[in-house]
Amino acid sequence: MSLILPNDILTSTMINTDAKKITELLERSVVEALPQAKSIQKKLESGETLRIKLGIDPTSPNLHIGRSIPLLKLKDFQDLGHQIVLIIGDYTGVIGDTSDKDSERPMLTEETIQQNLKTYEEQAGKILDMSKVELRRNSEWLSKLGYGEIGRHAGVFSVADFIARDNIKRRLDEGKRVSLREVLYPLMQGYDSVAVDADIELGGTDQKFNLLAGRDLQKEFGQEPQDILMMEIINGLDGRKMSSSWGNTINLMDPANEMYGKVMSMRDENIITYFTNCTRVPMSEVKGYEQDIASGVNPRDVKMKLALELVQMYHDEKSAEAAQEAFVTQFQKQEIPEDLPEVLINEDLGIIEVLKNASLVSSNNEARRKIEEGAVTINGDKITNISFKVKGGVKPGDTVILKLGRKIIKLKFK
Repeated sequence: MSLILPNDILTSTMINTDAKKITELLERSVVEALPQAKSIQKKLESGETLRIKLGIDPTSPNLHIGRSIPLLKLKDFQDLGHQIVLIIGDYTGVIGDTSDKDSERPMLTEETIQQNLKTYEEQAGKILDMSKVELRRNSEWLSKLGYGEIGRHAGVFSVADFIARDNIKRRLDEGKRVSLREVLYPLMQGYDSVAVDADIELGGTDQKFNLLAGRDLQKEFGQEPQDILMMEIINGLDGRKMSSSWGNTINLMDPANEMYGKVMSMRDENIITYFTNCTRVPMSEVKGYEQDIASGVNPRDVKMKLALELVQMYHDEKSAEAAQEAFVTQFQKQEIPEDLPEVLINEDLGIIEVLKNASLVSSNNEARRKIEEGAVTINGDKITNISFKVKGGVKPGDTVILKLGRKIIKLKFK
């Protein structure tokens, strides 16, 4: 990945100070602005070119649409003419951020990090104009720090500051281990802001401590403290926070059909949240969709509009239309592909055993959860009883269609 250093960036772009655009930028997807939205608005209206920072750790090879929320906000700033500073955390990624974790996060190897980040520039380029982005790796400055410098950074904070964080306090109260390594992460992310002289940093609500660390360290080094915008965090396909480690993601690099199918498999209550945070469909339209659902329109119809929009964003209009046609053919018209994987059944098996034998789940617990979530159907009938016997009433030679989310297999009975 080639790095674009500050001196290579042209900052002669005219700054757009349109009040309506600034207001939407500060409101859409933004949960909290620090120290306050008014101070950020004043800076944006001044016409000054601001340095807008976002750091992403390459802990997975794929960026998902949860990560697209701050990237889309970067694009909003970029469209106004401000300088985007995108930091790939090849050094922080090794340590691992503990902000949203209920247990100690294992260290990743440098080899894993380097492998993961190979396509990050390409993935970010699906949203940003990368020719105008200042792209950095934080190993540039973090790898050069010694104990003396790290000691200076650490002196800005107290242990009480760190352990007062909700997830850390909860882990300590539960008797779980909190490593000293985890204490280093906020110092590293905070020093990133010093290294790039950030004016505004973006992050999720779970990043508050780390974002504020940047302000404290900038004060220590004589810089004006950055402003902060914290974005909403969305749920993944299974209702939990979207996370690569849980496999409940819609990835920016997913093939068009797969992306469309994933969107259609998500929970209805997340439709408007996704429209608001993961697209730039005008909010007037989004509110209209919300009213449609409230007035009794089938949420599936609105979800199809969302799926079409997201596939268009990351592929193109033709691919999106083809993905929609394939979905309608396969799922709405109930035309099942002929080349489905086939699993032979020769005894009365419980639904949990069938799901495991077909490699659709990795454990009994996952099978139970999927059944209870209503994600499992046989011949179109939803299975909600974890004790359901699959072969009951079926004659030898019969076949049935088993679906788990977007996964489909054919069960054939001996």
